[in-house]
Amino acid sequence: MDAPRPTGPGVAAAAAAHRALAALGATAATAESLTGGLIGATLTAVPGASATYRGGVVAYATDLKAALLGVPRDLLEAHGAVHPEVAAAMAEGARLNLAATFGLAVTGVAGPEPQDGRAVGTVFAAVAGPGGSGRVCELRLTGDRAAIRYSTTEQALSLLAAEVAVITGK
Repeated sequence: MDAPRPTGPGVAAAAAAHRALAALGATAATAESLTGGLIGATLTAVPGASATYRGGVVAYATDLKAALLGVPRDLLEAHGAVHPEVAAAMAEGARLNLAATFGLAVTGVAGPEPQDGRAVGTVFAAVAGPGGSGRVCELRLTGDRAAIRYSTTEQALSLLAAEVAVITGK
């Protein structure tokens, strides 16, 4: 009898990210805000995740983004936590602090109210890679709080897999 395979939102994207990382001999770490650890949980739902996933930081409070991930305080004061540069700094902070090849970060507004002048469903996902490589994507998501969090997870993991694939050429 075959063992059951993990399922759920984002698990296929997590498996693709693990495959891309493994092909490069690379690792990833996460920095999460609005997803509250959902990305890390989705990555670890895939058997063999320990080969490519180092761990993550859930920095839900704005001050923790600075204290744990090195996001510049002046950036947070000027723009709030929901900003593309904050996502990029979170990703680099995760990459460096957790000794990973790649950092993946998300920050945004899951609702029900706007935050930092940003509408519900506004999310920034960022990947930081070796040699200063990286990318930030703005997501405009719809649905309730749960739908936004799950969609963020899936799209962020797809972004990670795509960015790793750029380096491997696969």
